[in-house]
Amino acid sequence: FVLIAALPSRIVVAVVGALLIATGAALWVRRDQLGVLAVVLVPAAIAGGLLYGVDGPCDTETTYYCAFVTVDEARGSGRVLWLDTLRHSYVDLDDPTFLGFRYARDLADVAATLPAGPIDVLSIGGGGFTLPRYLAETRPGSTNTVLELDGSLVDVVEDELGLDRQDASLTVRVGDARVLLGREPAAAYSLVIGDAFGGLSVPWHLTTEEFVTDIRERLRPGGIYVLNMIDYPPLDFARAEVATIAAVFPHVTVIAPGDYLTGARGGNFVIAGSDRPFDAAALTAAVASRGGDEVAITGSDVEEWIDGTRGLTDDDAPVDQLISRP
Repeated sequence: FVLIAALPSRIVVAVVGALLIATGAALWVRRDQLGVLAVVLVPAAIAGGLLYGVDGPCDTETTYYCAFVTVDEARGSGRVLWLDTLRHSYVDLDDPTFLGFRYARDLADVAATLPAGPIDVLSIGGGGFTLPRYLAETRPGSTNTVLELDGSLVDVVEDELGLDRQDASLTVRVGDARVLLGREPAAAYSLVIGDAFGGLSVPWHLTTEEFVTDIRERLRPGGIYVLNMIDYPPLDFARAEVATIAAVFPHVTVIAPGDYLTGARGGNFVIAGSDRPFDAAALTAAVASRGGDEVAITGSDVEEWIDGTRGLTDDDAPVDQLISRP
């Protein structure tokens, strides 16, 4: 467990393998067995060399991910950050206001409902740091605090996606968001963005009512918590997470394509909670104005969509069992 937490898995395999071979050799070797030992050690050495001589799919193997960056052929300055097999973030190196993924545009539409001017933002999950850079550009003077579990991923984004770690408005804290959130001051933020993933699912401990309650305590009056998540029919996880946020915030909105909301298809859902009402019609109009087909629901429509689903708590949050795959 120490090695897994400290090093990428490829290095762990190489180190453990080398130690096993060395230990076995030390226990086994006798003068009359040197020839047999050579038969074992020489192939092992060749195999170890091949391990590092052959390119794998990763540009970088971080502690948690196989990470690599690809170029958007349709947009020369566009870059896609892949974590394992999933497209995680889109970054335009020349234009931080360009949002290549639908869910990022939906998150930005929710942020736009806050009063004009600088805002203080807390992001749970950094990824490609797309939204922090977008908000810094569209709301000059804003501050962005990002809680990111994987420090090596931050290095990848800095090296390959142009993240400026010296920007005085950006603070990056490396560690588990559940732990780090408890160290953030109360009523310090206007916007909290949840965009942390382990594969397709949000880590279970970042989904519960207790965690959402901690988030609400960090929001100022009128502030917004907005979450990106993924689910597919029958949408058990999506409904449970909406029910969880509705248990903490008096006003909730869900934004997704219409056929996602009906359960015909699935993908990214954007959920927001606040102590002030959301204007679903205005959000839907904002989406339509940029050519999107997403629909925002709120109020009784959200209650009907939840349909009595139980929320998630620290005592019962079976996210991996609730989430459905495509």
